Amino acid sequence: MHATMIRICRVLVLALSCAASVQAAPRTVTALDDGWEFAKGAPVGWTAVALPHTFNADDGTSPNPYRGAGWYRRTLTAPAVKGGRTYLEFDGAALSTDVWLNGTRIGRHEGGFARFRFDVTDQLRAGANVLLVRVDNTRQPDVAPLGGDYTLYGGLYRRVRLVTTADVHVDMLDAGGPGVYFDTPEATRPHWRVRVANDRPRAENVVVTARLRDSAGKVVATAQRSAALPARAVVPVELDAALASPHLWQGVEDPYLYTSEVTVARADAVLDRVDNEVGIRTVQLDPDRGLLLNGKPYRVHGVNVHLTYVPGKGTAVDDADIDADYRILEELGVTGLRFAHYQHNEHSYALSDRKGFLVWTELPLTSEVGASDAFAANAAQQARELVRQNFNHPSVFVWGLGNEIYKVDEVSGRVLDAMQKLVHAEDASRPTAYANCCAPIDGPQALHTDAVGSNVYFGWYDKEFSDLAPFLAANHAKRPRTPQSLSEYGAGGSALHQEDPVRRPVAPSRWHPEQYQALYHEAAWRQIEAAPWLWASYVWTGFDFASAGRNEGDARGVNDKGLVSMDRKVRKDAYYWYQANWSKKPMVYITSRRAVTRTAADVEVKVYSNQPAARLRVNGVDLGERAVEGRIARWPVRLAPGANRIEVEAGGVVDSVAWTLAPETR
Repeated sequence: MHATMIRICRVLVLALSCAASVQAAPRTVTALDDGWEFAKGAPVGWTAVALPHTFNADDGTSPNPYRGAGWYRRTLTAPAVKGGRTYLEFDGAALSTDVWLNGTRIGRHEGGFARFRFDVTDQLRAGANVLLVRVDNTRQPDVAPLGGDYTLYGGLYRRVRLVTTADVHVDMLDAGGPGVYFDTPEATRPHWRVRVANDRPRAENVVVTARLRDSAGKVVATAQRSAALPARAVVPVELDAALASPHLWQGVEDPYLYTSEVTVARADAVLDRVDNEVGIRTVQLDPDRGLLLNGKPYRVHGVNVHLTYVPGKGTAVDDADIDADYRILEELGVTGLRFAHYQHNEHSYALSDRKGFLVWTELPLTSEVGASDAFAANAAQQARELVRQNFNHPSVFVWGLGNEIYKVDEVSGRVLDAMQKLVHAEDASRPTAYANCCAPIDGPQALHTDAVGSNVYFGWYDKEFSDLAPFLAANHAKRPRTPQSLSEYGAGGSALHQEDPVRRPVAPSRWHPEQYQALYHEAAWRQIEAAPWLWASYVWTGFDFASAGRNEGDARGVNDKGLVSMDRKVRKDAYYWYQANWSKKPMVYITSRRAVTRTAADVEVKVYSNQPAARLRVNGVDLGERAVEGRIARWPVRLAPGANRIEVEAGGVVDSVAWTLAPETR
């Protein structure tokens, strides 16, 4: 380690008080959220911070957000353990991470989105320990992603902790995974694969027990097996059980979860224990029937989501922030999500499990891939991390291997083929998919995976609204035996830009009227709904997000195709269009509501609703009930001079707006 770094570590004065002693079994977790100092660029000029933290919280939408090094340091008091192992666990840090403990280099992790761990047992010492971390989000030629239409936030933007285990434990160095893998070859036959590590210098005999508990905590299936563990080795242990009357995970209708509980014991003393929420379901992608959940057709419709964003925090958010996003998505009525374009955090997958959202999650192979062997190795590492860390989530139903790799050549084909083989070797139970754009559905770039999606923006960047259905039908005809989806579709929309009636805007311009985005989605959804062979469809996107290279709509550095504004304060008209189509809870919504000043007396009141009929009142005058056809009801209305109150009722739900007729039109 460089002498300057050693000196910096030695003068560190922050400290964490941990328990003076912890038992070696089962395992102890110590949060390392507080007590950090941060320095941008070089390890000088430190300021106090807490995790999660990103150094792009304030510049993520600027034309040139900072991409470079960020330094973090703190001291910690190690738990006093007789025997056992201690690991430093990071939930994610972008993009590459170097770690030193007490001046000794611990290791490096390359990849910005997965959990990773280092064994620090031999470097920890009694009393204060100095931890130094360097995180760098510079574009790195051998680390994915190399590009993409999104800002790559840097920093320790997820949590860090110490985990202490016994010398014999469930494997902690399994690509950041849990070390326990649960599946059901048949619904009545739970199966576990448990990686048991023996870090002792002598062989050990243990008993591995797996229990499945129902939602009430009752044990409903049990398996047990003895295992002989060679010294300093990891042994996979397979366990099978029988489950009577399995309760299936049925998407948003019934997202039923069990708890998998695995223990490793010796002489009746539990050495380690790992619990996971799990679900039992089957998913099949059929070229003609779409997605079959537990053997029956199930429509997966939803949105693409990037990482949760909060003003002032950037992507360094806590679980409560993510919870707030998922409440918005639940109220929208989604049945599925596409996690673009990289691995999301553990809490997002867990929420999807609990809410019943089917998740397409994918590798960060976006825009381009590298030709080096080192890049291929990094892609393989990130693929292994993605699969192992998320294998147990019933919400995850497809592994995405890439998105819009623009150069169709031998290099991209070789990398995608390698990912296909690796992911199938890791998990043969789920299909793979690729999000194809700007190339034929039967072209070489779209032929590497089990299933394929199309990123299509007809009526926004090119062509017309009505071109979507013929495009989908032609793709289905070209590859009738390949399951197909609509992985992206959308249009920009600003709640600050109002035009009623609206004209088609220029996509790469600073004028993105909200009304046009709504018209786009009205037309798109009708065509998607009529294509039952699609195994999923995802709006681009659920929320506006930072994309530093953009300069359009009402703010530069923002992709405004979200149904909800970047600060989560505004749900745009298009949000309510999908809520009318997807949500079962009675709703009614007056569109074009933010066009509060009107220059023409004769206007149309357009309403979205999932009810059969709606009733309109204008300035207290009942204008009658109209049928809601195709989730829309319309009334021609003449506004009175000055303020006008528009009120609509459907199914017992009332919505109202105030519009003003401008003085010059009186």
